[in-house]
Formats: sequence, C-alpha cells, structure tokens
Amino acid sequence: MQSPSYALRRLGAEAIGTFFLVLIGPGAAVVNAFTDGAVSHVGVALAFTFVVTAMIFALGHLSGAHLNPAVTIGFWSVGRISRRDVIPHIVAQLGGAVAAAMALRLMFGVAIQAAATVPLIGVVPALALEWLLAFVLMLVIMAVATDDRIPAGFAPLAIGMTVGFCALVGGPITGGSMNPARSLGPAMAANIWSSHWIYWLAPLTAMPVAARVYDALRDTTPAGASEAGMEAS
Repeated sequence: MQSPSYALRRLGAEAIGTFFLVLIGPGAAVVNAFTDGAVSHVGVALAFTFVVTAMIFALGHLSGAHLNPAVTIGFWSVGRISRRDVIPHIVAQLGGAVAAAMALRLMFGVAIQAAATVPLIGVVPALALEWLLAFVLMLVIMAVATDDRIPAGFAPLAIGMTVGFCALVGGPITGGSMNPARSLGPAMAANIWSSHWIYWLAPLTAMPVAARVYDALRDTTPAGASEAGMEAS
C-alpha cells in the first residue's frame, strides 16, 4: 500500500511535469505570436518534442510522467494504473496546466490567445484528426512504456518524437493537442472555448482504444514456446 507521502510525491511530479509541458509547448506558440514569428511552427513543434522528452526523463521514474489525463485514462482502461489513482493524477495534471497557462498570461498578456487550441477546419474533420493523433500517441506510449522487449531508455525519445510529429501535422489545423490538460489551461487563461469539447472527447476516447489495440497486438507467447512451435512446424 502506498504511503501518503509517496502518493503526494507522485502527484507533485505529475503537476510539475504538466506545468512545464504547458509552459514550454504552448508557451513557444505564445512567444512566436509575441515576437511576430521568431519561433516558427517548426520551432513550436520542436519545443513540444524537447519538453515532453525532458519531463519523461526527469519524472518518469517518479510518477510515470503521464502529463495527460487521457494517458492516465488509457492506462487505467488496461489495468496499468489503479482506479484510486486516476482522479488524483488528473487533478494534478489539470492544476499544473492551468497554473502554467496563467503564468504565461501574466508574462505575455493577450498573446496567450496563441496557445489556445481552436480548430481551423470543420468540427467533424477536426475531431477525426485529434482522435487519430491521440490514438497514435497512445499506441507508441503503450509500446515503449509497457513492453519489456523495447530497449530501456527509449521511451522518452519515442514519446517526445511522436508528440513532435503530431504537433507538426496537427498544430496549424487543430492545435495538435491530444491532451485535455494542455487545452484546458490556455482556454481558461485566454477565455477561448470554441469547440473546446473536441480536445476532451477525442483523446479520452482514442487513447483507451489505442491501449487495447496494443494489448491485442502484443505477443504474449513466451519466447521459448514460440521458438519451439516454429521448429516443430
């Protein structure tokens, strides 16, 4: 059974990790707007790549570094996190995201609007794009974070790169959020709620599906038994 101090440390790691995810990722979009394009779209995508990679390296061994309520729900859906830990994790993630967005608003004023995720295409295609981006992110997370056959140390790099290429593709169209916390913080700070529900519905439904798909694809046959079967055939 977890001690209260251990549980609080885990939640603190989730809050801190999500704080810096929002401060640096959406923060890069804010700085890009504040400086009339000094960062660029590619620079914003790289900021997401770097901060996610760094936070998983720094905090993954402490809390799992979900940094995303939908990832937590995805893990819970396949029994990778206990039910009692789900709500505290999500509260910590949302709290960190909102705090970071408010800090950006204090520093950059109305430029915080650039951090808000608002679709530039219709609701249905926007929902589909966010759903697919969230799906592939969770598929990668399941592979590198739960499969013992993946070499140790690759998870932060693989997850960071996945967030990066999703931001490159989805950023100019929907914001490439894949994360309700990442969208909620800037929405609250900028008071922009246009089609905000997409950024909850898409990842919260896509990530449990992706988690189950990976579990279905996972080969659970012991290596020795598999080799013996091949030799017998």
